[in-house]
Amino acid sequence: MIIVPVKEGDNIDRALKKFKRKFEKTGAMRELRERQKYTKPSVKKREVKTRAIFIQKLRNQELS
Repeated sequence: MIIVPVKEGDNIDRALKKFKRKFEKTGAMRELRERQKYTKPSVKKREVKTRAIFIQKLRNQELS
């Protein structure tokens, strides 16, 4: 359960922003979307590999 302490005179928008940030850090929505469909372990591994290759290419371009 996420608890956001709100001080006296504190703006509700600020409390909502804190709540959203804490909720995003828990990764609940990301996990929920991930569990909607089954992905084979080999496909996950392939995606991680292709993402790493892409990031490496970007970093190499940045240095050049």
